[in-house]
Amino acid sequence: MDVHHHIVPAQARRGHIALTRDELIAWGERFGKSARARLVVAIAGDLGAGKTTLVQAICRGAGVKTEVTSPTYALVHEYQGDHFPIYHLDLYRLVHPDDLTNLGWDDILRANALVLVEWPERGGARIPPDAVPIDLEHDPADGERRLLLAG
Repeated sequence: MDVHHHIVPAQARRGHIALTRDELIAWGERFGKSARARLVVAIAGDLGAGKTTLVQAICRGAGVKTEVTSPTYALVHEYQGDHFPIYHLDLYRLVHPDDLTNLGWDDILRANALVLVEWPERGGARIPPDAVPIDLEHDPADGERRLLLAG
């Protein structure tokens, strides 16, 4: 996965757009509403950057009615959206990319689903090259904002 190949959001200056938590949630909900199945989204960022918050918003936008929680220990959660299933994976505790096999990774990729992956760098080459990369960072100029680079 080429994590440096992004489409810069139109409003972004210097390659990122700075968003408050509420703006990040609204962006995620719009993304979820427009998402189509058979899509893998690779969401990278440091601890506390807002990855799970963004996933929750994307799921809400895609029609998930149940609570969306971090799969930090389970590694994968499945939700039902309005039109397709959504898989949420947190690879932080993954020891090796080959461990994705035990999570049913190949079946997940074959499913007509939206796949949201936190800590995609731990999946190495097992993350499809056409995955949509989203990077979240703390904004050094404003601790209440996150820098978003998507595409």
